Amino acid sequence: MTTEGASRQYVRVSDDGENRATFHFCPDCGATVFFTLDAMPGNVAVPVGVFADPSFPAPVRSIWEERQHSWLLLPDDIEHMN
Repeated sequence: MTTEGASRQYVRVSDDGENRATFHFCPDCGATVFFTLDAMPGNVAVPVGVFADPSFPAPVRSIWEERQHSWLLLPDDIEHMN
């Protein structure tokens, strides 16, 4: 996958200090457009909110659930990756 256009970057180091995530933001509105993870070279992640489509398919897996908001309810039939 390739990306084009201007973006600003913010790098966050994981809690254990072993991995980095590079978030790419729209330089005009500040919304996260995509991010990459050092632990998964060659992959580009796009947050579902970027699509602003209420009919977008539901998630099939959940990660980092220990950080989820208490009010967030996840479907029972998705894959859980902690």
